[in-house]
Amino acid sequence: MDAVIVAANGRASCRKLRDVRAGEPVICGHEGIRVTPEFRERDRLGFAFMSNDVSSERRVEGVVSKIAEMMRQVKASGGRIAVVAGPVVVHTGGVEHFCELIRHGYVNVVLAGNALAVHDVEFAISGTSLGIDLIAGAAVEQGHRNHMAAINSINRAGGIREAVESGVLKSGVMYECVTHGVDYVLAGSIRDDGPLPDTLMDLIEAQERYAAALSQNVQLVLMLSSMLHSIGVGNMLPSWVRVVCVDINPAVVTKLSDRGSAQTVGVVTDVGLFLHRLAERLRP
Repeated sequence: MDAVIVAANGRASCRKLRDVRAGEPVICGHEGIRVTPEFRERDRLGFAFMSNDVSSERRVEGVVSKIAEMMRQVKASGGRIAVVAGPVVVHTGGVEHFCELIRHGYVNVVLAGNALAVHDVEFAISGTSLGIDLIAGAAVEQGHRNHMAAINSINRAGGIREAVESGVLKSGVMYECVTHGVDYVLAGSIRDDGPLPDTLMDLIEAQERYAAALSQNVQLVLMLSSMLHSIGVGNMLPSWVRVVCVDINPAVVTKLSDRGSAQTVGVVTDVGLFLHRLAERLRP
């Protein structure tokens, strides 16, 4: 949606607006060939278990079973699965279940922001997220220090991979990504704490890294409670890529669809619960 068609050297190509150079011929007007996007044929693709209507009045277990089967099919066919995740994965107790998906080979690339990594590292090192004990659900004395302490630990190590290799980081989503060779791209923003050395603060570079990761035979994208990154990724995807957006807030799924990602289907539920059920279904 943020691109134009450039006709040059005897071929037409889709180009982002920022990549168009002066003097290049750009196709304008409204005439053309009508294309029926493949996602409309959901019955043929086995992708008809939900509609675009967003509702919390669905039984989570049934939806999860079908998503799990779809993930098995993608993996068996040699396709790749990308996960767009926000820090809510940590807050809702989904870390261990997410890690289980990584260990079983159902995650090929993680696209996120600085926050997911920071909260994940804090939980791995201190058992808290923003100073809250996620097991007890209560604030820890002096727990407010844990967040910056986690960032400083990664900075001293030189990065996430270096922290894993040196034994500073011994568990969590980022640890599993490093130890199992799962690619990850962390895109920065003006709100980030730190940020971590791995976080790309050049947003054009971050966008390009996201796009490059998605172009490597990604056939399914799971979006887990990260509205801004989910919308950004949705704008980069061709219509045939299957997209499942999970969020406790129905407005997040609606916004994603309203911004052009019409192939997205939504699951309105707690992300931690969703990951728990999904991991159960995908166990060998």
